[in-house]
Amino acid sequence: MGIKFSEDIVPLSVLKVNPGKVVSHVAETHRPILLTSRGRGIAVVQTLKDYEEESEQRLFMRGVVRGLMDLEEGREASLKDVKKKLGMK
Repeated sequence: MGIKFSEDIVPLSVLKVNPGKVVSHVAETHRPILLTSRGRGIAVVQTLKDYEEESEQRLFMRGVVRGLMDLEEGREASLKDVKKKLGMK
C-alpha cells in the first residue's frame, strides 16, 4: 500500500507526545510513517511484521535477479549436474 501524505508524515514531536497513537496507526494501516524534524525526513516507523515481510521479499527478488543474470551470462548447469554436485541421486 502506498503512502498517504495527509496521514503518514508525522513530526517527531507528535511521536514524542503520543507514541501509542503513531504505533497504532502503523499497525492498523500497514503503511510506514515518515517521521520529520524541522520539515525533513529523519526516520521511518513500521511494524516488525511488515519490515520482516519486506526484507524477505527483497532477498527473494535479489535471488531472482542473480539467477536471471547467471542465465544471461551463460552460468547454468543441468539438473543432473546439480544433483551430482549436491550428492543426490
